[in-house]
Amino acid sequence: MTADRLRRSELSTPAHSMKMIAKAAGSDADLVFLDLEDAVAPSAKVASRANVVAGLNELDWGTKTRACRINAVSTTWCHDDIIDVVTGAGANLDVIIVPKVKSPRDVWFVEDLLTQLEGKLGLPVGRVGLEVLIEETEALARVDEIAGSSPRLEALILGVGDLSASQGIRTGHIGGQASDDATNGEAYSNGARYPGDMWHYARNRMIVAARSHGLDPIDGPYAAIANPDGYRTEAAWAATLGAVGKWAIHPSQIPIANQVYAPTPTEIEQARGAVRAVREAEAAGLGAAQFQGMMIDAATARIFDAVLDRARQCGVA
Repeated sequence: MTADRLRRSELSTPAHSMKMIAKAAGSDADLVFLDLEDAVAPSAKVASRANVVAGLNELDWGTKTRACRINAVSTTWCHDDIIDVVTGAGANLDVIIVPKVKSPRDVWFVEDLLTQLEGKLGLPVGRVGLEVLIEETEALARVDEIAGSSPRLEALILGVGDLSASQGIRTGHIGGQASDDATNGEAYSNGARYPGDMWHYARNRMIVAARSHGLDPIDGPYAAIANPDGYRTEAAWAATLGAVGKWAIHPSQIPIANQVYAPTPTEIEQARGAVRAVREAEAAGLGAAQFQGMMIDAATARIFDAVLDRARQCGVA
């Protein structure tokens, strides 16, 4: 079950750089994860664990959620990633992000090791939550099982970079559309240009699984950091489908995510008016009401109640 955490923006921060870790602690991201996986070269992975521990213990993180992305359970680093980080900074760690999950057993491995460590270290059992990346075709095919695999799970993240490789998708950068990468309107050499959102199925599949198990659905990275409009578009599409946040791989993407995934004043005003109209109709013994030229009822109120709940969580109500 998801904890009550804001996840509009999840900032990726390479664990090999204390300078970057310090900057991340002072950012406006809702969640910062110190990355031991893809952002760190194999030769630096072991040494980078000490940076994670120091960063978690020594920096002021304010109200941010403090997270660490470990290496995949199939690697030789995963076991010691968890042991070293939790032993060194378990009291200051909120979430572990598990990459390249393929089945529930990958989640259980991390869950069991965490439970053992918490007991050994005298930490509250279940204190550290989990987020998992859905970035392999095996994971997408079993996403419902994975979403229900552990009470520690708080969020699912769609990782489109590795999913592209796993599925054999031909795209030029992580998180965009095939047509984003064409030059001067030219298609790829195979003549292919996908006529729509190539990530729609995977996004929707992940979001439905997350929502049905009470988890936060998070959209993954967008690598074209010089294209803020492209990032905003992808974030907005995911938000429309029900995602509550998106990864930021550069600080410039944080304010965009924070804006896209929070209700606007106009949306809040509309939601209040619609809910009020439905409640007044119900009090008058009516099943429906008219509002701004629309016929609305209890189902409509449910939609707008969710907007108001989100506004309160974001502190903009």
